[in-house]
Amino acid sequence: MRSDANIAGPMTDPVPGPRTESAGEDVSRETPPPMDDTPIGRAAQLAVEALGRAGEGLPRPEQTRVMVVANQKGGVGKTTTTVNLAASLALHGARVLVIDLDPQGNASTALGIDHHAEVPSIYDVLVESKPLSEVVQPVTDVEGLFCAPATIDLAGAEIELVSLVARESRLQKAIQGYEQPLDYILIDCPPSLGLLTVNALVAGAEVLIPIQCEYYALEGLGQLLRNVDLVRGHLNPELHVSTILLTMYDGRTRLASQVADEVRSHFGGEVLRTSIPRSVRISEAPSYGQTVLTYDPGSSGSLSYLEAAREIALRGVGVQYDPQHPHIAGQNTQQEQQSMSEGRSE
Repeated sequence: MRSDANIAGPMTDPVPGPRTESAGEDVSRETPPPMDDTPIGRAAQLAVEALGRAGEGLPRPEQTRVMVVANQKGGVGKTTTTVNLAASLALHGARVLVIDLDPQGNASTALGIDHHAEVPSIYDVLVESKPLSEVVQPVTDVEGLFCAPATIDLAGAEIELVSLVARESRLQKAIQGYEQPLDYILIDCPPSLGLLTVNALVAGAEVLIPIQCEYYALEGLGQLLRNVDLVRGHLNPELHVSTILLTMYDGRTRLASQVADEVRSHFGGEVLRTSIPRSVRISEAPSYGQTVLTYDPGSSGSLSYLEAAREIALRGVGVQYDPQHPHIAGQNTQQEQQSMSEGRSE
């Protein structure tokens, strides 16, 4: 699968409703103060700026990037990271598919995708060999974003896969048979290291690990890294940990800073410079069947995921990420991006 464009174009605004127009010179004395002088106005201004920044576009990968979001420790923000990064990349103009591999189906819920028992799902792809194209649904709130939902049937897939031929590579074959052009595929894994996660690791080339900025952040991470090494050695030689994202970061606490420093000292350049803060908006958004990008575009969580997505996209084409000039890569020519991509170390 290859992308059909090099530079993403502007996307439509996913937030419905009228937009505030600037006031003219003829304003009566009873006119309310300008929007940016009120809390609601400032939030609206941030939202418009965030969506404007997303619409500027980013370089798109030459081939589909399949990223496995994994961490067997629960509650670190795997699903939240998957859906919000996917929405951020789609808002930047990319075509993104989220594969919900968690039987709880939380990623499907957050994207507003129906996933009751009768809905064709990723279970049918893995166990019944149904084509992936028959279960993928478009996400209505974000153009260019798609989801392969998970249903409760997936809970039994671990047992059913044991007796099937090529049980570790069934998801890989399904993705290879998907003919629609995609820039990114993000696979949301369950909090375990069973056959579902192994299928994801065999299907993907990159592993994205969300790490919570709390005391037990690195606990159990060694086993995940050992599994990645095993899969790379026996089933998928291209697999590597490309990205580590710090989540639930609270800058008011010394502990969060200590955990962040420890993670950066262990993993170095694989850790994104952008971290995701604790945010009520991020937690609220799934209850409305939305990502934080459409629920509250101007929130700190939304802005952080937009920046993290930008950093991931620039890394993918070998462009140095600069937080002061986040859109500099979008101004490079295609030839420059190609030479940078060829020159980067794997």
